[in-house]
Amino acid sequence: MSSDQTPRGPVDSSRVPRYAGPATFARLPRLDEVGRTDIAVVGVPFDSGVSYRPGARFGGNAIREASRLLRPYNPAQDASPFALAQVADGGDIAVNPFNINEAVETVEAAADDLLGTGARLMTLGGDHTIALPLLRSVAKKHGPVALLHFDAHLDTWDTYFGAEYTHGTPFRRAVEEGILDTSALSHVGIRGPLYGRQDLTDDEKLGFGIVTSADVYRRGADEVADQLRQRIGDRPLYISIDIDCLDPAHAPGTGTPEAGGLTSRELLEILRGLASCNLVSADLVEVAPAYDHAEITSVAASHTAYELTTIMSRQIAEARKENEGK
Repeated sequence: MSSDQTPRGPVDSSRVPRYAGPATFARLPRLDEVGRTDIAVVGVPFDSGVSYRPGARFGGNAIREASRLLRPYNPAQDASPFALAQVADGGDIAVNPFNINEAVETVEAAADDLLGTGARLMTLGGDHTIALPLLRSVAKKHGPVALLHFDAHLDTWDTYFGAEYTHGTPFRRAVEEGILDTSALSHVGIRGPLYGRQDLTDDEKLGFGIVTSADVYRRGADEVADQLRQRIGDRPLYISIDIDCLDPAHAPGTGTPEAGGLTSRELLEILRGLASCNLVSADLVEVAPAYDHAEITSVAASHTAYELTTIMSRQIAEARKENEGK
């Protein structure tokens, strides 16, 4: 899209009530209504890889419903993301709920198609299994990418019941497959009991640094964001957010809640502090609305996706301006 083409934005809430009409993300147009997009918001209604409470297959649509209240100007980043770049809702990637391996292949193929158009992805899960095929696809385009993984859990375990592809194993597989830049890997929000100290040893061997939720509490969001920026540098960055990085007080609607997590404010402030990083795509997973109440979790998730989308929109607009000035 060139600078003389105006992106099609959300439905005007002064003319159509927020609660009316189809629930696309932030009331944005569907991908088939704009033909091409800079950022595709896509859902993956899949939770066959969970190890405890199911229900994240309904997360994408819950986030879309909660996103009806999002507005077009983001004062925290001083940007109107939907005016800077075309953002559209790409609908859901339909995956086989009975075959994890086939589901992983389907997500990868769909992501390949979308990224092949030049779009970046803001993916709404679904469970964390889907991060692996998304990373595979992003790495085909950018090479091994830096990863920031916001989660209560490491998700670098080897197998569950002999299964290699689950929501607790995607980042071990990603390191093994060489699709991550192991000099720039970080978990944020880690907490809670583990199976043993070896879990931490194995995780460190894979190249991950850890910022615990207690670290964020003691050091503050600004210092943590600065540390993460230094670790990432100018590498292509993928951000994967499990909503259970938030404390259950801020995100009760998730499959594996852990006490002592981040506040929604801390998560949003850390993300805003990463605005200068080269964010190439992102996912937000593990919203399970059956365990939510008053839309607490899906509201937090919708605002999180909004901040990520804003970062990508700003960078797309800046890159377009630079290219047109050459």
